[in-house]
Order: sequence, then structure tokens, then C-alpha cells
Amino acid sequence: MSVYYGKTIEEAVEEGLKELNLTKETAEITVLEEPTKGGLFGIGAKKAKVEITEKKREEKPVLGENVVSDGMRAVEFIDGLFDKMNVVAKCTLVEEDEKVVIDLIAENSSPLIGYRGEVLDAIQTLAGAVANIGRDDYRRVVVDCEGYRKKREETLVALANKLAAKAVRTGRKVTLEPMNPYERRILHSTLAESTEVKTQSEGKEPNRYVAIIPNNLKPYSGKGKDGYKGDRGGRNGGTKRYNKDGRDRREHSDAPRQPRPKTSGFGTFLGNSLKENKPDEE
Repeated sequence: MSVYYGKTIEEAVEEGLKELNLTKETAEITVLEEPTKGGLFGIGAKKAKVEITEKKREEKPVLGENVVSDGMRAVEFIDGLFDKMNVVAKCTLVEEDEKVVIDLIAENSSPLIGYRGEVLDAIQTLAGAVANIGRDDYRRVVVDCEGYRKKREETLVALANKLAAKAVRTGRKVTLEPMNPYERRILHSTLAESTEVKTQSEGKEPNRYVAIIPNNLKPYSGKGKDGYKGDRGGRNGGTKRYNKDGRDRREHSDAPRQPRPKTSGFGTFLGNSLKENKPDEE
């Protein structure tokens, strides 16, 4: 116990904090006696008496058998999904600071990624819900599979720049296929500083998509309804809708719609890290 004296409480506290190298925020201060002036000539006067101790720091619990973190809870949930999906894979908790980052490694990554990341996004949504059980503030959870999200982001950045150049060259509005909010943000962010085009999201969920509009947009001259000049016969003045790989197609076509390929956005292979002695494939 550290006790300090002073003519006033403030003086006693200041003396104690100085000696202990503490601040009022890091110290617990208890006033033991109030100062008194005493009688004639100060006879019987008493100084202020305070007790000062350092506040106990809150220690983060060490993860043990009975303590499960948000990220560990999400990992356990995903491991259970692997059994339901009949896939052989490993789930690793990479980071658990400001956000939870989980990486998946599989013998065959396609079932975990799905068509353009749809399955991976679904796993991430479910893992995020599990990790945030009982929390007042939402904690972001990112689930990746062997670097897929970085590759996907690089593809979208290249696609945004390519179609922006095409929009400027033709003077026509360019629209892409529907994407999730995360992928749309990548496109908007990539072209945010452009002085030649602007971007905007159009449509309604889950079919909301990004439109790239050049500043040199040509005036309408045809039967389109929205004032954008384009190829004849198309809706919206012939505005083309572009696939996520950059190939163009009519927004509306009489041709029957082809079934989606059962691959990820980067092909069927994204790295089979569990296979031994087998070189990477493209």
C-alpha cells in the first residue's frame, strides 16, 4: 500500500502519481483523510492522506479448452460443412484481429468456390453469422480459397479498365452482368478517379449490375428508350451487356440461354495444395 500526504488532497495525489509514474487514468486513488486547518497557530492541523495503487490491467483470456474465439467457432462450423458437401479440405484461421480471415485448401477447389465464387460467398456469409453470435458489434469475416479472391479482384480491375477504354472509344454506355456488392465496389473503386468515365449501379438485387458511362457519350439517334446511342435492334439504344470475362452479348436475345459452366471464375483449377508431388497447373 502506497500512502502519500499533502497540504491538500490534490497535492498528495500529485506527489503520489509522480513517484509511482502513473496518471489519474491508470491509478486507483483512495482518500484516507481530509486535511484540517487545526486551531490557533495551526496547532492540531492534519495533512491530506491518500492511498494510490496502479489499476489492474484487463488481460485477454488465453484460449484453452473451454474458451472458443469468434474465428475458431467459424472454423469449426466450416469443418462441419465439408462433411455435408463431401469434400476433402482443410480450414485454417489466418487472422483474428480487426477482422477474421479464414483460408480453405482443398484437393479440388471448384466445389468450394463455385461458379464465379458463389459457393465461397455463401460459405463466407454463413461463417460470418456464426462468428458474430452474441456480439453487439459486427465483426467482418473473410473466407478465401487458395488466393481466389485476390485473383478475382485482379480480373475485375483489368476488366473495368478494358471496358472503360471501350466505352470512351465508342462513346457508348457499357453494362456488365449482375454482380454481388463486393465485386461492384471493386469496379467502382477502380474507375473512381477516372476523368473519362463514371460508374453507377443499376437494377435491383440480386440482379444489380454496374454501368460504365463515358463523358463523351454520343447523343441518342435511334429507337432506344434511354437516350444512349448504340447498335441497332438492342434495348436501351443498343447498349451491350458484357460478361464478367469481358465478352459482349446482347442484353436481350432470342437465342436460348446456355447453362452456366460448372467452373469457378478462373477455370476449374485454383491450386490443389493438398496433393503431393504434383506441379501447379494453369
